Amino acid sequence: MLLVAIGGALGASLRYLVILWVPTDGFPWSTLSVNLIGSFILGIIIGLGTNQLLDEKTTLMIATGILGAFTTMSTYSMDTITLWENEKILAILYIIATAIIGPILALIGMETVNSGIIFNKN
Repeated sequence: MLLVAIGGALGASLRYLVILWVPTDGFPWSTLSVNLIGSFILGIIIGLGTNQLLDEKTTLMIATGILGAFTTMSTYSMDTITLWENEKILAILYIIATAIIGPILALIGMETVNSGIIFNKN
């Protein structure tokens, strides 16, 4: 529990920094950024855990704590509604980017680890 709580505090702080650094300009770039980056990193973390390159506690702290707080479904939902009310095409692009590119990035992260490109299993 403590590891998840510490990870959650770190992840929420990182997300807040992204919100401050990434301009929105009428499009939720910060939310899209954290969700896509989080998807890719989660794929790497799961791949590392699956291949016993990360222990269970570290995987839990990063995957559930840090990335759980860093990424955000609730903000994504509200951003989608706001875009839909103002600019339907942007809302559709946002949905596609999040729902399709996010899982693809997670798969790329996992496969990068599984193939040994980033981390050698030996």
